[in-house]
Amino acid sequence: MENKTNSGYGIYVLVWLGLMILTGSAIAIAGINYSNMTITIVLIIAFVQAYLILHLFMHLKREQKVFRIFAAIAGMLLLISLVLLFANYSFL
Repeated sequence: MENKTNSGYGIYVLVWLGLMILTGSAIAIAGINYSNMTITIVLIIAFVQAYLILHLFMHLKREQKVFRIFAAIAGMLLLISLVLLFANYSFL
């Protein structure tokens, strides 16, 4: 009988390489001036990286439902804070 909870190290290596590529692309995009879109693109890349880390390396998908709810609430509060920050920043 196979253990389906551990899929091997291959997926970890692929996600790590993906994270390295995303980090490199975020650094490259930050060096290019795309006007207001630069910050937005880099933040989207950061959210994708955070999702990959939370779900794969921190095993959030296998945690209890209560823990996932608390993580989702923390993410929502972070998102609200960023929206308010950039709304305030855009009117200066």
